[in-house]
Formats: sequence, structure tokens, C-alpha cells
Amino acid sequence: MLETSPRELTQNPLRKIWMPYKNGHIAQRRVCMTNCPTLIVTVGLPARGKTYISKKLTRYLNWIGVPTREFNVGQYRRECLKIYKSFEFFRPDNEEGLKIRRQCAMAALNDVRQYLSVKGGQVAVFDATNTTRERRATIIKFAEQNGFKVFFVESVCDDTDVIAQNIVQVKLGSPDYIHCDTQEAIEDFMERIKCYESSYQSLDEALDRDLSYIKIIDVGRRYLVNRVLDHIQSRIVYYLMNIHITPRSIYLCRHGESDLNIMGRIGGDSGLSARGKEFAKSLRKFIQDQNIKDLKVWTSQMKRTIQTAEGLGVPYEQWKSLNEIDAGVCEEMTYEEIQDHYPLEFAMRDQDNHMKTCWRDKKTFWSSVTRPSCAVFLHIFWTRLQV
Repeated sequence: MLETSPRELTQNPLRKIWMPYKNGHIAQRRVCMTNCPTLIVTVGLPARGKTYISKKLTRYLNWIGVPTREFNVGQYRRECLKIYKSFEFFRPDNEEGLKIRRQCAMAALNDVRQYLSVKGGQVAVFDATNTTRERRATIIKFAEQNGFKVFFVESVCDDTDVIAQNIVQVKLGSPDYIHCDTQEAIEDFMERIKCYESSYQSLDEALDRDLSYIKIIDVGRRYLVNRVLDHIQSRIVYYLMNIHITPRSIYLCRHGESDLNIMGRIGGDSGLSARGKEFAKSLRKFIQDQNIKDLKVWTSQMKRTIQTAEGLGVPYEQWKSLNEIDAGVCEEMTYEEIQDHYPLEFAMRDQDNHMKTCWRDKKTFWSSVTRPSCAVFLHIFWTRLQV
């Protein structure tokens, strides 16, 4: 039955948008099923990079403006069970352990419900092994009861070297093994993995054909994607197919000095100055001294950046996403001229660090990075800079 009068509105504290408000609470999300929240559910054996993927996804989605939070069931278990003794806790015949793990999973799901239904979150990442169909069916039922969409992310890896590397680099730093000998910790964790292997049921193309999921096989060697239903899920798939979990070096470099730089004018598409060309030569020597194997060079489509890349003497790719943001009518003006002609825009950009205020007649930085390809591209670099 339709309500006789419009509901009051309040501002969502996470997304800063106006939403219906009733009896002191933001209205339940099921009033708008076309924009219902998404529950991302990880699947896979221990040491397959699930938590890494969860953290990266959470960071990425928040970065593009989608309120997202990670719910790591392992952390709930540590809070419940203050002292970890051994892999025996994870044995499939350990009834007490199963009970505690089930309680922790339900506690995490309750927090998921609170976050998505009450606090206004848009995506929750449920980070756990979720290796059985029974557990996944429980999660699906929970999601259906609360009006959430479900998207599974499974990481499958049989490469023993990758697994061993993950255990050494990540798991040994876990609170479970903080006071444990390295070799002892490795042996215990390998036994923990075996506890899950006997009951592990991977997502199946036939049995799970009605589910939405991406299966990442051998650290991105192959992918299987099934039933992507909406924009958020497509963004998740696009991002996961473009990240790397193996260490690598990324060098960020400005172009050499341009002719417009000398005049103090912004934007434009001028070439390098004499000093800019000398910089390109020095950059070439620096890169050669690094002796980088399989070097890949990316540049924008601006003349000054291409000239800088040409100086390296190696193949390079031009990306429009790397172009400097067009300053509109302020192109090729000095900052003093902009302040004189457009004092309001100048002051606004100065206040918000150039993020959301545009030069007159042009897009903002924020509207640019929310494009799918540009967002993934820039977030990968931003993540590296934060490490």
C-alpha cells in the first residue's frame, strides 16, 4: 500500500546522498531493488590470496565512490578465540571448532546486514574460505532474506611455489603465529590447508550455473566468469582481471620541461624546451642503468610526454587516460590570469585540492577517474604509491 505523504529525508553518512528517513532510521534498502546492495563472497582454500583480493577490491570500490567494507571471518575468530593453539581447531571432526567457526561466520553476516541495510553501505566483502556448497547456500539464503545481490570470487591455485611464497610472506605475519618458530608455523599452516581440502567444493560450471561469480585460476593465468548481472559486478570483474599479485616496480616520471612551462602557462600541447630534451637524455641513461627486464613504457598522448618517451629509445604505448585534464577556457593561461578572469573557480580549486572543482567548461579530476578504464588504471598506480 502506498504511503499517503512523502517521507522525511536525511543524508546518508557514508555516501552523502539524501535518503528516506523514518522513526529515527534510514529506510530499508529494499525500497529500491534496482540499486540493492551487493555481497561479495570469497571462495577458496587458505593461502590462495582471498584476503589480498578482498582488501584490494574494498580499496578500489571505495576509491571510485562505492561505499564498501570488508568483513574478515578469521578476525572474528581471533576475537572470539584469543589464543590459537594448532591446526587441530580446523579439523572437520572438531565439533567445538566447527561450532565456534559457524558462530563467527554468523556474527560477521549480522554485521554485514547492519552495514548494508542500516548504515547505507553499498558493497560488503565477506572474506572467508566458504569452501562448501552448504555454507554458500546459507549465505545465499541470508542475502535473499535481506534483499542483497551475491557475487562469488573464487581463487584456485595448485602452484606449490606460489602457495609456499604466500605462506611465508603473509601467513607467518598472522597473529596466529606471532610467537611461533618459522618452520613450525609453516608445517602447522600446511596441515590447516589439508583440513579444508577434504570438504572443498569448487564452484562448478554446471551445478552453479545460476550463480554470479568469477573464478581466478593460478593467479590470473585463466579466468571463468559467469552471470555478471549489473554495473558493480562488471566493475569487479574488470578490476580483478587487471590486477597483479606478484611484486613489481613501477616508475612514475613527469615529462621534461615544456615551452609552456617556461612561460608559466598551464595545459596546452607544446613540445619540450631545450632543458626538457636534456632531461629526456638523462632519463634514458638512468633507465639503462636500472637494467630493467621486459620494460614497458606508458605515456599520454601529449607532445611533451611523447618526446620524453622518444628519448628513452624503447617501444612505448600512448594512453589517453594519462592526458592532463583539459583546463577548458583556462588552457594556456597563467595562474595569475586565471585568478583575474575567473576568481571563483580559482578559489574553489584551491580549497579542494583540485579534486572535485573543474576549470570552467571542463570535467573534474573525480569525474574522469570514475570512468572504468581510467579508474582501474589510476588506482593501480595510486595503490603502489601508498605502499
